Amino acid sequence: MAINLNSSRFLLSPVLKFPPPLLLPPKFISSRPKIPRLGFRFRRFSCYGAAGVERSRLMEGPVTVKEKIDLTEKEEKIFKRLLDVLKHFELETQLRVAGGWVRDKLLDKDCYDIDIALDNMLGREFCDKVNEYLQCAGEEQQGVAVIQSNPDQSKHLETARMRIYDTWIDFVNLRSETYVENSRIPTMKFGTAMEDAFRRDLTINSLFYNINTNSVEDFTRRGLRDLKNGYIATPLPPKSTFLDDPLRVLRAIRFGARFAFELDEELKKAASDEEVKTALADKISRERIGHEVDLMISGNHPVKAMAYICDLQLFFTVFILPDNPQPEVFEGCDRLCVTYMEAAWNLLRLIDPSKFRMSSDRLYFYGTLFLPLRNMVYIDRKSKKIPVTSYIFKNSLKLKNSDAEMVVSLHAACERFISLIPLLEANRDSEVKFELEDEYLDISPISRMRVLAGLLLRQIKDFWRVSLLMSTLIYPTDDHSYDSNGHLAPDHREIFLKVESTITELGLDKVWELKPLLDGKAIMGVLQLKTGGPLVKEWQDRVVKWQLAHPESTAEECLDWMRESQAKRTKLDCS
Repeated sequence: MAINLNSSRFLLSPVLKFPPPLLLPPKFISSRPKIPRLGFRFRRFSCYGAAGVERSRLMEGPVTVKEKIDLTEKEEKIFKRLLDVLKHFELETQLRVAGGWVRDKLLDKDCYDIDIALDNMLGREFCDKVNEYLQCAGEEQQGVAVIQSNPDQSKHLETARMRIYDTWIDFVNLRSETYVENSRIPTMKFGTAMEDAFRRDLTINSLFYNINTNSVEDFTRRGLRDLKNGYIATPLPPKSTFLDDPLRVLRAIRFGARFAFELDEELKKAASDEEVKTALADKISRERIGHEVDLMISGNHPVKAMAYICDLQLFFTVFILPDNPQPEVFEGCDRLCVTYMEAAWNLLRLIDPSKFRMSSDRLYFYGTLFLPLRNMVYIDRKSKKIPVTSYIFKNSLKLKNSDAEMVVSLHAACERFISLIPLLEANRDSEVKFELEDEYLDISPISRMRVLAGLLLRQIKDFWRVSLLMSTLIYPTDDHSYDSNGHLAPDHREIFLKVESTITELGLDKVWELKPLLDGKAIMGVLQLKTGGPLVKEWQDRVVKWQLAHPESTAEECLDWMRESQAKRTKLDCS
């Protein structure tokens, strides 16, 4: 049975076609590009995001947007308390909830981040008023946290935060901003609600909910319309908006993917403009780029986000590669990366999600995105070969070293799984032809299979299912094995389920928690050694292999095997 990927853009067939590839700098492009062998092939290819999402959005029609904002009981209490503060001090301040909360409430989505914009005072000044009111009312005052402006973290203005009815609320003044050349740090001043709305990144994020009047305000006159039409656009001309703060390019992509909204044509043109791409690379820290990418990968539509990046020719601006990678990057590499990720997305939808942890999904998508780069390395300053994937995590995105190490480990485990899949899928003694390369171990073929699989799982631990699922995407198949519909016959889901079942039947799930029957002291006793060393480590590894081959054995039986093995070896040495 052929795998059903439920997508008209992802049809398996005997032909693989790619759209015109992104042109890389000459130093990155192989003069004779070679496309790696896939475990599946495509009849027609289109990036999942930019074109595909827009077509699907147009087919779906307008987005359902509520006519008014319905407040929860807690939100009503919070807003009433704030209005009571205004009334008590006879303040003429207009209180407006800004940005994402308004957007999400209109889309009938849960949102717990309440950011309130003030038109005539600083956030900390208003928080002080709230505490004065609490004191007058005989209630406990609340602590106020003042978060100073930090442009490197996209915090352009001081923010005050305090708890009201056990909910954190951020307070900030309305502002207008101007940018100077070669800087993403704006000059700030008090502004009107209209000025504040127009300086926002996107029209759908420019809406306000006026607490005083209990109404939604759309000063750009496009926010509500674009929200209803599922449209991502900027309040001001997109190129100048992106040049002012190039990080907004990635935010536009993230929100477009998150809500499956269409990107404005002028916005797409500006996002792929060479000047904007240069500004994104030069003016934005890699940490901020990595944070946005991580939000996309962890979001509900990571494939769409990566496809937008690919279609807008931003892939190698976001995922910067080291100089002189080996082998060289082939043309179409960016689109192949997204292709693997789309295949992984569709395959995951066919697997019971309870088999995977929430954190596994994120690394699974990173791992499949960079599958075409898994064998690519570069030479670092110490003349060591380093995986390019590791460079992307540590240098391009500035993500955690542990993420880089895990994805590199997943790639390595994929290669090992590929050699084991035929054995584990068949689950027959006669299929096992691999040697353990250990003269001390003489075990049956079926036990040998258990040892090989067990050693792999002990390395990858909880992520073995992730690596197995990834390996099915690159598992080599017969070029002529297609069903009557022209679809590839081997079912990737079935391969995964068969191998997973065999591993479970062999009792290998959680095998990494297996404690060795013999510790270093016991091994030193048999070897008659006073101190440890490489020989003890060799035998510790050997004991684990023997234990995997004899899962029901005891420590005493393991000692007997070790003594017998040593005696045979000593006899051979003497002869």
